[in-house]
Amino acid sequence: MVLIYSNILETIGKTPLVKINKLNEGKAEIYAKVESFNPAGSSKDRIAYQMIKDYLDSGKITKDTLLIEPTSGNTGIGLAMVSAVLDMKLVLVMPANMSEERKKLIKGYGASLELTDPSLGMQGSIDRANELTKIYEDSIILQQFENPSNPKAHYLTTAKEIIDDVDVDIFIAGIGTGGTISGVAKYLKEKKPNTLVFGVEPLSSNILNGGKAGPHKLQGIGANFIPENLNQELMDAYIDVSDNDAIETSRKLMTKEGIAVGISSGAAMHAALEISKEEKYKNKKIVVLLADTAERYLSTELYDI
Repeated sequence: MVLIYSNILETIGKTPLVKINKLNEGKAEIYAKVESFNPAGSSKDRIAYQMIKDYLDSGKITKDTLLIEPTSGNTGIGLAMVSAVLDMKLVLVMPANMSEERKKLIKGYGASLELTDPSLGMQGSIDRANELTKIYEDSIILQQFENPSNPKAHYLTTAKEIIDDVDVDIFIAGIGTGGTISGVAKYLKEKKPNTLVFGVEPLSSNILNGGKAGPHKLQGIGANFIPENLNQELMDAYIDVSDNDAIETSRKLMTKEGIAVGISSGAAMHAALEISKEEKYKNKKIVVLLADTAERYLSTELYDI
């Protein structure tokens, strides 16, 4: 059977769930939600389309509105893809220390890119995005950190896909905007209230566990502030993962399981592997979201091997 899509946006979602075999030395079963199968290579394709679609449907923007967004990369790449299909103009603002692959992909899709001081973290990019809206009259910031369309996308799609595929007991994901984990958690806990949800953050910027914001290498998570889209009432615990553990686990996913993922995905998988070792989770089914592809990190320490 030949399946033809009318455009690339119709291929967003429906990503595979893959069992982790050799890496898992624990007592639970681990399944990876491999989001790199999305057309622009990450879970952020889902929210990029949902945010723009909802704004257009509401009449708050038109095809002529200039879209602006601060991003660590993946949301920006997703927005650039969607904007290309819809013939909309887009300006993205990103910390300068994000990987070169992300910057080139954004430009490749035809979007404009501004870089900000990496020492200011995502807040620096957010501040610059706010400045740009004062410069351009017909413009809007999509606000991924607080836009309800962000968790909505994962509530409507990601979570449903997971629960349709496996009787999940534990869900684990990195926390960037908070939209992925909050949207999925809401749906899973509605369907199965005893589902546990664990969020992953950088050890060196573990503000959700009461620590201090700081520099880290886990691109895409650990925004150095608590995002509005993170529904902390749905979280059962936060797990801190070091840069080294995240990078090492990303490499092992490639060499042992053949799954090429980015550094934040390595952090999420490291957390899942540790949880699996605990006796109280014996025979439980863990789903861990792997947000993007390793090809987005060729110029980073991940490939210093």
